[in-house]
Amino acid sequence: MVTALQFSKSSYLDHIVSISGKQEGRQEIQKMKGPLNISQVEVIDDEEDFEMEPVALPCPPPAQQSGHSLDRDNDTEKRTQVLRSNVAMTLARFMDTIRQSFVAVQRFAEDLWLRQYGCAGNPDITRVYQVWPGNNVFFFHGRLICGPDPRGLVLTTVSIILSSWVFAMYREDDLPQDSGLITAFSLILTVTVLVNLFLVSTIDPGIIPRNDGSCIEETAGTSDGTRRMRVTVNGVELKLKYCRICKFFRPPRSCHCAICDNCVEKFDHHCPWIGQCIALRNYRFYLTFVISALIFFVYVFAFSCRRIHQRMLRTGTGFLGMLKNCPETLALVSFSFPTILFLGGLTILHVFLLARNQTGYENFRQSYMGSQNPFDRGMPSNIMEVLFEPLPPSRVDFRAEVMMPRG
Repeated sequence: MVTALQFSKSSYLDHIVSISGKQEGRQEIQKMKGPLNISQVEVIDDEEDFEMEPVALPCPPPAQQSGHSLDRDNDTEKRTQVLRSNVAMTLARFMDTIRQSFVAVQRFAEDLWLRQYGCAGNPDITRVYQVWPGNNVFFFHGRLICGPDPRGLVLTTVSIILSSWVFAMYREDDLPQDSGLITAFSLILTVTVLVNLFLVSTIDPGIIPRNDGSCIEETAGTSDGTRRMRVTVNGVELKLKYCRICKFFRPPRSCHCAICDNCVEKFDHHCPWIGQCIALRNYRFYLTFVISALIFFVYVFAFSCRRIHQRMLRTGTGFLGMLKNCPETLALVSFSFPTILFLGGLTILHVFLLARNQTGYENFRQSYMGSQNPFDRGMPSNIMEVLFEPLPPSRVDFRAEVMMPRG
């Protein structure tokens, strides 16, 4: 038993020396003194030590590690920039394709409509709208007349359509039993608003034709050289101003619009949200547009607030929680409220002007501050005149042929 025990200890010591080296083996041997003889220890000491070969691990220096990390960051940033440029180029090509498609559809619709009614344009004939000196933009060969800047009209149209779409898409979540009726009525209001917007922005507002003949400055009624005339309307004397651009004395209540570059009859104002002059021939459509848009946004605002209230009662969340639950309805309410204030103010102003048969330009200039308004015939007659009397025909035939001088 003693021999076997000594043999096992000796084997164990050999194993320690082989894996730990000479010094470590000696320390372990010193710990295990006792039954082991000195001769055995000397035998172990005289044995050839096993030297372990050092293994170099691939550990780069810190500077090299930081360089690699910077290279990785630069590569990531370059890939991000390339991705962004590719997305921007793709979006630009997509928008260009949409624009070209829109132009192609517009030309196709114009040609189809003109061929259907047998009045296709002859390229050899020059018409008035092609040489008109004003800044208006014409469509369908002079049949539609728009203002020079379409950005306001596009913004207004997109705002109405987008508000109607958001309201219709998210309405049925909270009122499934009568959401169809609510959505249908909102769509009717949307169509009404868009039809009036189309009418007010595409018809002749009352453009007065320019005087292409000789200048009539000598007909001025004053001797001091000022270009003014005086006329009497319903017992009130009014001054007529001479327009240097159109070369005639402007009729009463008319004004030269600096944006459209036209003299317009019964000029009210130039609306930037429509991009068109508001005057004699489109004022009633402007009123119906403002009132119908006010009703539409009040309707959308009321039911959107109702939806938010019901959602808050159902989920028990506050206002901040609604930003997560229904952000589209909150955005619709946030847009509808200032729009209601703006349209409400316009409605009150124009109802007041309508009752007095006064234009916005006359009210701004205080034209009748010291005298009576000669066009005021009483509220009922004023309302009938503005809203129900037949519209006068356009004073300019933009489809008429022009005799161009031969070169």
